[in-house]
Formats: sequence, structure tokens, C-alpha cells
Amino acid sequence: MWIDGLPSGVLDSSQDEPLHRQLSEVIRQGIAEGALPPGTRLPTEADFQGKFGISRSVVRQAMAALTNDNLIQRGRGRGSVVAPQHEHHRAVQKMSGLSAQFSNSGDSVTTEIISLERAADPRAQKALGISELLALNRRRSVDGESIAIIHTWLPLSLVPGLEAKDLVDSSLHETLRARFGIPVTAGHRQVRAVSASAELSASLAVPLAAPLLVLEGTSCDDQGNAIEYFCTWHRADRVVFDVEAISDPPGSRLLSTPKQTSLPQNGAADATDLSETARSIATQMNDLAKRMSRLG
Repeated sequence: MWIDGLPSGVLDSSQDEPLHRQLSEVIRQGIAEGALPPGTRLPTEADFQGKFGISRSVVRQAMAALTNDNLIQRGRGRGSVVAPQHEHHRAVQKMSGLSAQFSNSGDSVTTEIISLERAADPRAQKALGISELLALNRRRSVDGESIAIIHTWLPLSLVPGLEAKDLVDSSLHETLRARFGIPVTAGHRQVRAVSASAELSASLAVPLAAPLLVLEGTSCDDQGNAIEYFCTWHRADRVVFDVEAISDPPGSRLLSTPKQTSLPQNGAADATDLSETARSIATQMNDLAKRMSRLG
């Protein structure tokens, strides 16, 4: 049984962190590392009390937090079980956006416009080569659960008359194509592992410093002109990045050092440049997944 392998001193009452939070983190780690796969029945309240010498109220507070985060399911007479994983897969090498990819998988995708206004941003100005920018901030949800925050900057002159209501539950790329005659055909992408800031924690309903995956970069039209700069923060416990891997041609060699760009706001670490070969990307993404599991 999973609980039998845990040291009895894993919970420490002398720490500042409450015991119920310590217990919930121990269970979270077990779920993240695969020791408690979906459908696993968790130990009973009495099991936790006996193992760690804690009160029933501590156990119940921990279970309530895990239930609120949709990590476990509780039912009268059947105890607590690890909830099914609600993973949403995104192919990062494709130009189609999050909305289009998730909608095609049958999920119910909604888009809330947080703000749409003129704003300056040094990174976006450098990437787009223009100072007059329109900043668009959105929150994407799948089946009613927030999973991504998207910050996008567009050249103001390209989208005259664009209003927030035009983008509610809509794809920006499709709007650019259909309304403004701007097809999005190519781009440059990077993936970064980051910790949720207080703002992102509140926006995505995740704990402070929870692991997130950021996809950032530029998009171009069919003439090669940069028309969009964006940063998208994804919940790492809900979104999986898929990458197609191919073998290298004979005599080729992988780039040893990825091209670096400025770090996004809210903190970042361990960048992976998606302009490398797909095989190099796949290797680094596997490493990233292992690190995220340890953060879990």
C-alpha cells in the first residue's frame, strides 16, 4: 500500500506550514509521480491518523483541498479515489491555436476577454518592429475550467476597429484571416517552465508558485511579416505539449546551444528553443515533464 512506503516523519508539526497542507502536498506528489494513478483508492482517515499521528480534522482539511483542486473524488460509502486525469493535448509545432486544437478534440472551449487596449511592451515592440501596439489579454477555459492565460500584442494599424466583443469565444487567427485578410502561416515558438505569480495564481485558480508551461513567440503572415507577439501560460497539470519527432538526415548534427530570447514576465527557467530539430525538442520536453512531475 502506498502509505506504507512513506516515512512516519514526513509531516512535521514544527514547520510553519499547517499539517493539513503538508499532508495534501504528500498526496499531490504521489499523484504527480504516478505512485497514485487515477482510480486508486486512498487510505482511510483512520489510516492517515495512525500513520502520522494527526487528527481527523487535519485529514479532512487535506482531502477537502484536494477535492477542490479536482485531484480526488469523494463519495459516501466509497472513500476517496484519485480522480481521472483531465489532460488536454496541444501540438506545439502546429500553427493552429489553442482554441482550434482543443475544439477539434471535442472539448468545450470558451474565451474571456480580460482587456483589449493600446499598450507598450519592449519585447513585443522589438519582435514586431513597431511601437503602436494593441494588447489583448484573454483567459481560455475548457469545460468551464480555466487552463490558460494569453497575452497577445498586435500592430495597431493591422486591426482597425477590432473590439473585445469580436473575440469572445472566438479564434484570433480566424478573426485575422476572415475580417482583416491576414492569414497566419508561420512562426517561431519557445517553451519555458515557470512558477505561477500571484496574478497568474488567481487567474488560473492554482496555488502560488504552481508549475506552468509558457508558450511564447511570434507569428507571421503569408508574406513573412511578423503580425503577432504572444505569451501563453498553461496549467501544467492540465495541458500536455505534443511534439512530432523525426530522425536526423545522415551527416547532420543537432544544435548544441539553443537561441536565447528575453525571458517572459513572471519568472522563467530552462528554455527550450522550438526552432531546433524536432528530435532535440522531444528530448528536452521529456526532461521538462520529469521536472514538472517533481514540482507537482
